[in-house]
Amino acid sequence: MMNNQYKTIDTADIDYLRSVCSSERVIAGKDVNDDYCHDELAGIHCRPDVLIKPQSSAEVAAVMKYAFEQNIPVTPRGQGTGLVGGSVPIFGGIMLDMSGMNRILELDEDNLTLTLEPGVLLLEISKFVEDRGLFYPPDPGEKTATIGGNISTNAGGMRAVKYGVTRDYVRGLEVVLADGRIVEFGGKVVKNSSGYSMKDLIVGSEGTLAVVTKAVLRLLPLPKFKLSLLVPFPDLSSAIETVPKIIKSRSIPTAVEFMQREVILAAEEFLGRKFPDNSSDAYLLLTFDGASKEEIDLAYHDAAQTCLNAGALDVFISNTQERNESIWAARGAFLEAIKASTTGMDECDVVVPRRYVAEFIKFASSLQDKYHIRIRSFGHAGDGNLHIYALRDQLGEEVWKRTLGEVFNEMYGRARELGGQVSGEHGIGYAKKGFLADSLGGDIIGLARGIKAAFDPKNILNPGKICSA
Repeated sequence: MMNNQYKTIDTADIDYLRSVCSSERVIAGKDVNDDYCHDELAGIHCRPDVLIKPQSSAEVAAVMKYAFEQNIPVTPRGQGTGLVGGSVPIFGGIMLDMSGMNRILELDEDNLTLTLEPGVLLLEISKFVEDRGLFYPPDPGEKTATIGGNISTNAGGMRAVKYGVTRDYVRGLEVVLADGRIVEFGGKVVKNSSGYSMKDLIVGSEGTLAVVTKAVLRLLPLPKFKLSLLVPFPDLSSAIETVPKIIKSRSIPTAVEFMQREVILAAEEFLGRKFPDNSSDAYLLLTFDGASKEEIDLAYHDAAQTCLNAGALDVFISNTQERNESIWAARGAFLEAIKASTTGMDECDVVVPRRYVAEFIKFASSLQDKYHIRIRSFGHAGDGNLHIYALRDQLGEEVWKRTLGEVFNEMYGRARELGGQVSGEHGIGYAKKGFLADSLGGDIIGLARGIKAAFDPKNILNPGKICSA
């Protein structure tokens, strides 16, 4: 039976936890830095009673065993780069800062796997494997996120069109269950039909089912050649409507991103550097990679011609490091640039079938006039994952909350009508729980709660998130 009547942490609890982990890695009460009370958007603020920085699976297991026995809630956390309150301790209790477990444990070049702890940063993984001629394809925009956080949200990123998402590259996991048991799911094998896929349940569970303490990632050989196309269009509709034509061509792009002029201008101001072109209302950014120059040339020529036939104003080929850096620096800065332009914001991380991307973006933009609020968007046109931001600007607290709720109700409602889902890659956390329940319905939410109860019968692991009480 799930129970939210949690034990209040006292001195005896702190003393015990300091006997499990060294005293300097157990921080209590007001000594906990405020950064641990919120995530990147800072829309939800709750303080943990105690912060623990474990350095081993054994320490995590000891903490979880004690928390289970004492009925204390536990919130796992990586770098806190999330956008939906997933790592915010809604009920206080213990926070596990997993970023200190950051060792790369093994590179197995025969099996093309990398075994590592959850605190390793995405940017560290990329550098480590690419220096050795290998490739980890998932490419979320926040490169300082931990791999544990990526696993927890099933992060996707820009290369998902061709390569898929985090779940497709997790071969095995070591996790600590709610009662402190250490178990392993999956491994280095390529195929596995041995019962339920527990590993795949953990990926995307946002710390509500278990604490990830080790992961085995699948790698690929590093593509030797890369090239990007920046394609201006007269309007967003013509840009987005070209995407299915590109995807159906002979070579699938690594990434297909869409962007609008106002977001590019915000990024230019934020970075203090110019984008290669900012004169058009809408752009597609296409990237191709492959094992040979001939493969890349064939792919980009086909895509360029498809775009021009569909009304593109031009095609800029980005085949130099300087131009690539200019384009991708701007693309990587979009979120921070939008954030810097307003007093507060929240995100609709909706995903819709590709054919409805243009229709949904038009609908979202129309809400600006209806609700007198600025809305900015960019996203992964190739897989239908859209990042749409409602900006607070000068709205007071009560008006902002009411307006945001009405705008999000309209956007998530329209996504359901188009056969979409609440989140493409940023997860549900605390902020999107209600929208998930509306989207999935009672039967599926009931099944999800049954899974949660099987893994965590006392509801101590990251309670208040996804579908838990």
